[in-house]
Amino acid sequence: MKRILVSILFLIVVSAPQLFSQAYKFEKSSFVYKNVDGVELEMVMYKPQAPAGLKLPAIVFFFGGGWVKGDPSQFQFQAEYLATRGMVAFCPDYRTQSRHSTTPFESVKDAKSAIRYLKIHGDELGIDINRIVASGGSAGGHLAACTAVIDDINEAADDLTVSSVPMLLVLFNPVVDTGKKGYGQQKLAGREFELSPVHHLTPDVPETLIMHGKADTIVPYENVHRFNYLMKQQGNKCTLVGYKKQGHGFFNYSKSPKYFKKTLAKTEAFLDRHNLLKGESWINRYCRGLANR
Repeated sequence: MKRILVSILFLIVVSAPQLFSQAYKFEKSSFVYKNVDGVELEMVMYKPQAPAGLKLPAIVFFFGGGWVKGDPSQFQFQAEYLATRGMVAFCPDYRTQSRHSTTPFESVKDAKSAIRYLKIHGDELGIDINRIVASGGSAGGHLAACTAVIDDINEAADDLTVSSVPMLLVLFNPVVDTGKKGYGQQKLAGREFELSPVHHLTPDVPETLIMHGKADTIVPYENVHRFNYLMKQQGNKCTLVGYKKQGHGFFNYSKSPKYFKKTLAKTEAFLDRHNLLKGESWINRYCRGLANR
């Protein structure tokens, strides 16, 4: 019996680093995906080191900030982790009011341009253009949703034969209603319903995961609850996960490592269910490592 126990312990010790080594190593780089009105917009890429010729699934994270501020580093940790699970993760910049004196309409155009760029350049980037997930938080969640449901707002120079619709949506406390019941009405100068995802739902919206704080005072929880209901009324698949006593931005690591981990785990499970990830989850070890950075 003692010999059997020793053998089991040996296997555990040996297999632990092997399990960890299943995680992909990745490289971080950036490139310009759009030139518009004299502005160069870059996209940060976290790319797993995979065999040549292998087309990997991708996820695109749009940062939040009310279409006014923010930067692509917001989702760095989510992007890193998913890259280790075999997805190419992208964090695009886009035009904001504080840096470019633009409106949410320009932000939406940039988000749709970003998805189209990835589809057009899928071969050179090594991604499967049929397996691109759009994600984001707050105003970035709004942009991700708009890539799937807003048809009429596009950059004039975009190739409109290339769809901006992703395979799936993963939304963190997203702005889904830009009318008077939601967020952003004053920033849209009477055109709020043109960019309001909840008012543009059709029966072919990609399956969606929403994670939202129930105590959010900036983007009311009622908005995503209504979005979830109307999605299902249209025959679409939507999962809403509400977090008690959590406010806006609760999912950010800088705000709450606990809820960063919880929402990352939900994201991982959702993507795993769609066969977009490789290897085994090592989220606990990854989050412990973040605490030591």
